[in-house]
Order: sequence, then structure tokens, then C-alpha cells
Amino acid sequence: MNLSFLGAAGTVTGSCFLLETENRKYLVDCGMFQGSAAEESLNEQPFPINPADLDCVFLTHAHIDHSGRIPKLFREGFKGDIVTTKATAELCAIMLPDSGHIQEFEAEWENRKRRRAGKPEKQPLYTIQDALDCLKLFKSVHYDELVDINDEVTVRFRDAGHILGSAIIEMWVRENGSETKIVFSGDLGNWNMPILRDPTFIDEADYVIIESTYGNRLHEKKEESIDRFIDLINDTVEKGGNVIIPSFAVGRTQEIIYELNKHIGKYNEKLAKFLNIQTFIDSPLAISATEVFRNNLDCFDEEAREYIANGDNPLDFPGLTFTRTAEESKALNERTESCIIISASGMCEAGRIKHHLKHNLWREDSTIIFVGYQAEGTLGRRILDGAKKVRIFGEEISVNARVEMIHGLSGHADRDTLMKWLRGFKRKPERIFIVHGEDMSAKDFASLVESNLNIETVIPLRGDKYVLDAGRSISRLAQTPKQEFLRLELLNMIETLREQYEDMAGMLVADLKKGLDDSDVNMLKKKLEQVQKAFLDVLA
Repeated sequence: MNLSFLGAAGTVTGSCFLLETENRKYLVDCGMFQGSAAEESLNEQPFPINPADLDCVFLTHAHIDHSGRIPKLFREGFKGDIVTTKATAELCAIMLPDSGHIQEFEAEWENRKRRRAGKPEKQPLYTIQDALDCLKLFKSVHYDELVDINDEVTVRFRDAGHILGSAIIEMWVRENGSETKIVFSGDLGNWNMPILRDPTFIDEADYVIIESTYGNRLHEKKEESIDRFIDLINDTVEKGGNVIIPSFAVGRTQEIIYELNKHIGKYNEKLAKFLNIQTFIDSPLAISATEVFRNNLDCFDEEAREYIANGDNPLDFPGLTFTRTAEESKALNERTESCIIISASGMCEAGRIKHHLKHNLWREDSTIIFVGYQAEGTLGRRILDGAKKVRIFGEEISVNARVEMIHGLSGHADRDTLMKWLRGFKRKPERIFIVHGEDMSAKDFASLVESNLNIETVIPLRGDKYVLDAGRSISRLAQTPKQEFLRLELLNMIETLREQYEDMAGMLVADLKKGLDDSDVNMLKKKLEQVQKAFLDVLA
């Protein structure tokens, strides 16, 4: 059989793996690329296989970087089953139409500029209706249930502990009288996380495909994270500012609600102020997702079940308000009292969070708390990396607010947790493919696996194809063309130049407003003329 890496290889987003047997073709995940302009341009590229030729899609979980191109796959001819857990299917029923809305909105925004420039209009990646129509293909399975897909493939979904419904996929493939077992980790969660059960250990495998998002980092302990989280909130409110939490609508938002609820019950001096702070969940998608959580209590861990048994709703508490309408969202930025605003998107690329950042980033008394991974090229990553100014809705905003990252609330396993899961195999795999990580994270984690577990690792790039056989050997059939990487490199360079130009222009305007003397102005003019000439030479 052949295994091709079509996404989340050499990068974190766009999870997509193609498994081809002699008779059939399967996808594991069909996610959207997120981050830089170069990454997002990959979403527009045609699939390397005719979607109509695919027999089945197996979906590890609902996050858009794993599910977000399923409507595009459907639109281009896929009509097979999408096999996943019940909770994932329910979450996709709200997340994919929401993504379709974003695709339509962004296409219309782009087309306004194209019409003014006399350029042809572009179609959205997919529409709301495409997303709604593809939902009829979803087939739900239970955790730990052996499911015969056909005469050559059996699968079992195991709890990954990452978000509600997230799964590790065990896959047995029978070919030419032999059976090969492949395990896809999906996104693995941490142990002892709020609400969810711990990731399931797997007994054996021939090949493992494992994520490495935090493959070279350790999270702080959860107790320390919560203490720091509460301290940051109290310190900010004392100064009269707001706490802005960019949070993924599914997963982190619900876990934050849960943790805040738990700590409200602990009446001590540190939490006395916290009890009077109004908390707003400002994301219609997060509100709908929270309802899905409430409808899937069977996925909760023992602690969360105990809360429920005692009559406490672990996803609600006094002072928590859900804002649904745009008017309610706008009103939050007109408040004079300090508050906590939890809003999507988690990487600050779209949604209401951008409005809240616009109104709070410039305030020295406010705090921005990141609780999830920020992909390269995203607004969230630029803020987290220390940008002094960012552009939001065409306006340059100074970053004066306090910016913090709480790693202990991340939904991704850290280095030691990933190793703990791998050590759980009673029969070790022959090869481990390291995916879903930035370059250094994947390389460092691969080195750790080889030195500690004595298992050979492979770090595939997007487009790499391998032959897997029952004898537990592999061979590479194809590799990503160098020309494609050159294109992506050029796109990244162009995007970087654009951002640097905007930053430079902003700083120069600020300097001119300060009142430079004549000699400084003349020197600046000469430098700008050189820059202008360089641009004209390139365009000539």
C-alpha cells in the first residue's frame, strides 16, 4: 500500500493523509492550511487525486485544520462516507457551515477589489450550502468499536483527549494475504486536562503517524498555569483593564469555562476579586459548540461527571454571559468596567476577536492571554512574538497591552506527554512518521524518539509518498518537487516584504509627526528614493 502526506507535513496545519491499496483509496483528515499567505494559498490548489475516486474519509476531530476542506472535497465530487465519532460529527455540523460563511465573506471582500480593478472575480473555496450538503456523508461510530469498512479495512477510534470527540485511529489493512496495522495519533491531548478523558494507550502497531506540535517543549504544570491565569486576571482588573483571551471556539473555550467554574468554588483571598468580574463568551460558534459539549456528557472524565452528579453544570457559573448578536459584541468595547472576553478565532485571523484586539491592544492596562497554539504567519503569532505594531482592519495598532502565553491550558500534548504515549506500545512500531509540527519541533522530537525508544523515524514533507508493506519496511516513491517549495518560499518572502513595508511606513509616519529637523528629513528622503528606485527596478 502507499501512504502519501498531503498536509501537516513540514507544517502544523492542513492535516491530510492518503492511503492507497491495490483496490481502494482512503483519506485520513482533510484539513485547511492556516497561517501565512503561502500556507493559505495551498487551500486553492487542486487535490492530487480525483475526489470522486476516494472510497472513504476518516476524520480524527473537528478542528478546521483537520476538517476544513471536506466541503471542497464534496464540491469536487467526493460522495463516500466520512467516518468519525458522534461528537465530531455534531461539532462539524456547526463548524463547517461557519467556515463556509467565512469563505463566502472573504471571496466577496476580494471581489470588491477585483471589480474596481477590472479583474475577474474569484469563487469561494466553498459555500455554506456546500458545507451543509457534505454533512449527509457523515457516519458516526463509538469509541473503542471495531468497524469493518469493507473486506480490506477495519478501523477503531480511540479517545485522543484533545477536544470533544477527538480520536486516535487504529487501522488494520489486509492486502495479498497479509495484515498491516497503522495508527494515526490525530492531535493528542495532555493528561489530566479539564472535562476530557486522558489519551488512550495503544498496544501495538506496524507504523505510527504522530503529531509533534509541541515536540520540543514542555508545558508548565496545570496548577501553576491556573494560578498564573487567575493572577493575570486579578492584576489586570486592579489596573482597570480588560482581559482578552483569543480562544478556539471548540476545546479551549469550554475548558476555560470549566476551570473558572472550578476555581470560583474555592473561596480564598486570591479569588475574592475574581468572583466579581464579568466574563463574556463572545463567539456564536463557541456558544453552539458549548451546547454540543453539554449534549455529549458520555465523553466527559470522572471529575466532570461528578460535578454533574452533584447538580453543578461544569460549563456555567455566575457572572458568565454568552453574547450572540453583533450588537452585544460591539457593546463589550463600550463598557467602562473591566471584564474578561473570551472570543474566537484562537489565532486571531477572523471573527470578533479582531475587534476586541483593536480596542485593547493599545491599552497598557489590558492583558492578552493566549491559551493555544499560534501558527506561523498568523496575527496571533505576530503578537505573541513581540510585534510592536500590527494592522487590524487596515488600521495600524500599537501593541502596548501585556501579552502572555499559558502553555498549561494547551490542548496539545507536550514533548514528555507524546513520549509517554509512545512508551505505552507493548509491541513497538517499526517506523514512526513525525508530522503536524514546525521544522525544529519535528526534528528535535524525532531525535528524542530514536535515542530513547530506538525506533526509526521519518519526517515527511508535503507530497512525499511511501510504500508500506506487511514486512514492516518502507520505501519512498515520490518526493515534493523542489520547484513547489521555491514557489512557497517566494510567497513567504513577498508576504514578509509586505509586512515589513507596512511596519516601516508606520514608523516613518510616526517619526515625521514628531517633527524631525531638516537634515534628518533630507536623509530620510534620500533613503526612501533608494527604496523607491529598487522597487521600480524590480518592476521594470
